[in-house]
Amino acid sequence: MKIGIIGAGFAGLTAAYELTKCGHEVNLYEKDAVAGGLSSGFKAPHWEWAPERFYHHWFASDAEVIGLIAELGLKDKLFFPRPTTSIWYKDKAYPFDNYLRAALFPHLSLIDKFRAGPVALYLRFTHNWRPMEKVTAHEWLTRWLGQRGYQVLFEPLLVGKFGDDYQQVNMAWMWARLYKRSPSLGYFVGGFQALANALLERVRAQGGTVHLNAPVREIRPAAEGGLLLRAAAGEAVFDRVVATVSPQAMIQLAPDLPTGYQAQLRELRSLGALALILALDRPLTQGHYWINLPKAEFPFLGLVEHTNYIDPAHYGGDHLIYLGDYPPPEHEYFRLSKEELLERFLPHLSRFNPDFDPAWVRQSWLFREEYAQPVPLLNHSQKIPDLRTPIPGLFWASMSQVYPWDRGTNYAVELGRTVSEALHGTLEKA
Repeated sequence: MKIGIIGAGFAGLTAAYELTKCGHEVNLYEKDAVAGGLSSGFKAPHWEWAPERFYHHWFASDAEVIGLIAELGLKDKLFFPRPTTSIWYKDKAYPFDNYLRAALFPHLSLIDKFRAGPVALYLRFTHNWRPMEKVTAHEWLTRWLGQRGYQVLFEPLLVGKFGDDYQQVNMAWMWARLYKRSPSLGYFVGGFQALANALLERVRAQGGTVHLNAPVREIRPAAEGGLLLRAAAGEAVFDRVVATVSPQAMIQLAPDLPTGYQAQLRELRSLGALALILALDRPLTQGHYWINLPKAEFPFLGLVEHTNYIDPAHYGGDHLIYLGDYPPPEHEYFRLSKEELLERFLPHLSRFNPDFDPAWVRQSWLFREEYAQPVPLLNHSQKIPDLRTPIPGLFWASMSQVYPWDRGTNYAVELGRTVSEALHGTLEKA
């Protein structure tokens, strides 16, 4: 069968890999110049490796992507450092990545810690997440941790991540974040871009055709049967099409979708992502990789010092800092220039290091995407549209469908396999 796939992020790449492995004729379309989607990288001329446009890592429990790497024969390129992740409280970063460090945190009472311990263990080991999607994280955590424990440990994370919607996010999302975490964090030699490139080359080796710099403009039922795909690379008719795009983009691409399915897509709420990346001539923090920040005190929600995780030697000795946020698409951060954001963000770096001077900044980059973080409200599992759209042969697969898991390459790989299996099942019945 002739199959078109829109989007060369890890969901689209994995679907193309699985379907070409089965012998189907696959055409993969990507609007950007490289594969990888939100996991794609960028590279200064003097760097050996390409870090991600938006900070990334894997957990030891990410079986889908680890299995794919092994299947590609690349497991020797996967490694798991153990960096320090921290929280910011009262103008100081506190390492908070194991139970001992949590127990030693000085800003919770013994009673608060006594309540937090069993809650953390329960969330870490229970498999039963479905009752949790019926209650908000705000309500559940306040009830079991108490007001103080919730306000110190979890409310800043929720506010930073979801802004005005933070009290509406369901508890299953928070469970998934805690359930899958591991202290060791996985990375790939060369960066995630190197893995995306390897997977893309495997698709080509298996007979797939890849169109880069080829945005798709429209998908419609073809008069002679099948689906007509109009792209910058030309028009083609396919037996099946998989679109790995945002809900809003899907509505624009497939105007013939029934109004009921379009309404489901419109109900899916999401936030964008912003990363202002700095190359410094020296370290900023004392070994902190990731610091979760209270959004009320900073204009960004996280500081990630990538080179406290991956050796700066791979980046020509540069020390890489990500200043990240998840603004809604209508936020002014999507309109401000890099220079305007630097003016807002840089003064706050002296809070992490009083000696910081803007002269430390060798170079800077700004990356923005309007669709990056789904917002899972109550009973979200009942609101997810089916992978099979009502248009025969057309499939939709996006981050909004990996629930209860948070978005990430591991779940994109799993989604790519799931949609390829669903598509293959329709071919067998045809």
